[in-house]
Amino acid sequence: MKEVIFASACEITKLIRKKEISCVEVVESYISRIEDVNLALNAVVCKTFDTAKNQAKIYDDQLSKEFRDFAPLYGVPMTLKDSLDTKGICTTGGTRGRSNFIPQEDASLVKRLKNAGAVLLGKTNTPELTLSPETNNLIFGRTNNPFDVTRTPGGSSGGAGAIVSAGGAAFDIGSDTGGSIRFPSHYCGIFGLKPTSGRVPRTGHLISFDVGASEAFTQNGPMARHVVDLEVIYKLISGPDGIDPYIVPMPLRDSNNVDTRSLKVVYYIDNGVFTPTNEIKMAVKKVIQALEDVVKSVDEDCPHVIKEYPTIANDLAGADGRAGTARILEKSGTSQMDRWLQRRFDQANPISVSEFTNLLEKIDRYRSEMTKFFGPYDVIISPIAPFPAMEHELSLEQPYVTGLFSYNQPYNIAGWPLVAVPVGVSSEGLPIGVQVISKPWREDVALAVATFLEKNFGGWIRPPI
Repeated sequence: MKEVIFASACEITKLIRKKEISCVEVVESYISRIEDVNLALNAVVCKTFDTAKNQAKIYDDQLSKEFRDFAPLYGVPMTLKDSLDTKGICTTGGTRGRSNFIPQEDASLVKRLKNAGAVLLGKTNTPELTLSPETNNLIFGRTNNPFDVTRTPGGSSGGAGAIVSAGGAAFDIGSDTGGSIRFPSHYCGIFGLKPTSGRVPRTGHLISFDVGASEAFTQNGPMARHVVDLEVIYKLISGPDGIDPYIVPMPLRDSNNVDTRSLKVVYYIDNGVFTPTNEIKMAVKKVIQALEDVVKSVDEDCPHVIKEYPTIANDLAGADGRAGTARILEKSGTSQMDRWLQRRFDQANPISVSEFTNLLEKIDRYRSEMTKFFGPYDVIISPIAPFPAMEHELSLEQPYVTGLFSYNQPYNIAGWPLVAVPVGVSSEGLPIGVQVISKPWREDVALAVATFLEKNFGGWIRPPI
């Protein structure tokens, strides 16, 4: 048997059910791994090891009594991004005003994961208010990439991406407003699912459902080393919670029922905003070559609005001069922000009410153009970012920011589901991923294609750390 810390969550649960390994042994193996790698990574910033061991012992005691009511994630160790409320456990969101904030309730999806049997090992680092493509803040400092500690694991789910890739947790839950699941998945060589807008409740997440015009941009989704875990976890956390008013009770389909031979695929290598490296281009080409034999058709094209309005999501975010962000900081009790967030304030462009309503209309037309483009197809394949993991602080340089978000934010605006899939490594040994985008509520299609790519390209690769 391979090391349990690198097994899938589904494999771990099976081993526990068969009593081939105890919950305590699993939890202690993951704790040991965190202790081995976290000094170099700084990914887990709040540890709940004692509580995890106690919970594992309870689960083992139940098994000793011939317990048969197995939850889907029974005994599986997880970490959770520090922007998700966890009852009785500090949740900072990377902002100083919340340095000692202890939530009284779990976020809705956290409750669902605990009810499914998952065991929490700790909270993972995030940039301040989750609003940066790098993971660094004034409380815990920066998180490093497990493939090269001189580089960023991405943001804002950088702590999640780093520790899952390194084998310190079976899975984590990221949030994605403009690439925050995809950047860390791409940079750290793991899988990440951004669900359809309206699929998973944001209740108890720092960037929740009550943020106004950009509400639909932010979605929470699983990050894991294996595709099979994404599907199990996203189904567990999906569906209305009676609080987030935007969640729709749509059916959850099974990726095993998807016939890839019926799929029409469209792809692009260069979106016309920022040209990817040759290795990123080649990775996309290899993916398309592999798919050509198993799908109905493949075309090359790119939505024209991506090139025409590359900063439209940021335009909306800064249209109020970042007043909405300032309210979150005030509510948090934060008086000093880090320089990544300060830059967002400095670059904000407050506009008049008439200009704002015009921008909202432009976003509606943007969504319409994206919808018309996708109409004839089932799947879009594109780069996640135009380059592998960056050196720390490089995202402070404006051209890199525009290039990064231009490959991600179009799908936050559209609200479509997608899966980040590792498909190789660069000449420097850094992971390279692609994103598989499917139509609204068809996560099953993206997951089916991701499963095929995992089998053909090998999926997650163990980092050298």
